[in-house]
Amino acid sequence: MSDEDKDSKTEEPTEKKLRDAAEKGNVPSSQEASLFASTLAFYIYLVFFVPDGVKRLGETLEDILDRPEQWRMNNAADMISLGLHLAKEIAAMLLPAAILFILFGLAQSFVQNLPQFVLDRITPKFERISPVGGFKRIYSANGMVNFGKSLFKVVVVAIIMVMVLKADYYRLLDALVTDPHAMMFTGYEILKKMVIVVLFSTGILTVADYFWTNYKWHSDQRMSKQEIKDEYKQSQGDPVVKARQRSIARDRARRRMIDAVPRATLVITNPTHYAVALRYVKEESDAPIVVAKGQDLIALRIREIATERGIPIFEDVPLARSMFAQVSVDSVIPSVFYKAVAELIHKVYAARQNKRRVN
Repeated sequence: MSDEDKDSKTEEPTEKKLRDAAEKGNVPSSQEASLFASTLAFYIYLVFFVPDGVKRLGETLEDILDRPEQWRMNNAADMISLGLHLAKEIAAMLLPAAILFILFGLAQSFVQNLPQFVLDRITPKFERISPVGGFKRIYSANGMVNFGKSLFKVVVVAIIMVMVLKADYYRLLDALVTDPHAMMFTGYEILKKMVIVVLFSTGILTVADYFWTNYKWHSDQRMSKQEIKDEYKQSQGDPVVKARQRSIARDRARRRMIDAVPRATLVITNPTHYAVALRYVKEESDAPIVVAKGQDLIALRIREIATERGIPIFEDVPLARSMFAQVSVDSVIPSVFYKAVAELIHKVYAARQNKRRVN
């Protein structure tokens, strides 16, 4: 991303942008959290499982060395049996460590983000192996932060480690020339101190890295004003396209309405600006239905069709205006119009009866 692109991204990301990023697996995740979780798992294993595990393994080795007669070494099968026995004891000692590492690794992942399978993250991409892209990543702000974290882990942790363990230097030298059990106990205590120092240091680093990772991720999701406009168009629809769709829908509705005019019983006009076509068949509905209505050119077309089909046309300015404004197409007229329309329908039926008598 060029500096110009970064400068243009001044707007806060929308919910859709954040949601799309999460669906692609682009979520804030601190790499130091996994190190902290692993160190904490190792410390728990060291404190609660190592003493008993070492004790049981020591007893097994002591039993083998003190009573070698119970372990025959006559052939390869005997060697395999002894090896399996030792492997079983070692596995029993290391199994809690494996379980703790898995559980704490999953826990730190769940705490930061819910795991999800994203195919896009494992799809090969050229920029991931591009030397130019790698150079840019190394010397980017994120690369500098990663370098600072590595420097902190190497230098700062080493300095703190030396300061903490300085007092145990002579204890360790004394333990080397004394009883082996005392040497193991001293080494175990020093190891616990070392892990505590690493745990404390990685804890501080994890908190700082968590806030930096979230800040950097949120900054990367910022949008330009043009991107927000484009997203709005995509979610709401392009105004030009929507206007075109509405125009097409209106045209289709007008055609259906014009096609329904020949079924009308009568047409009410005002006489030129408005026209309302009504259909009333007693077997179909209890009240007249507006099958078509229009203004100006459409009103003219309704009158033309009515004239061609011999549909009676009545000029009633107030009634035509009121019905045009209040009644939608394919709707039954309100009761307020019953009396006025009934009089017109009566005239239509009376005219039909007179015509039949003449014929």
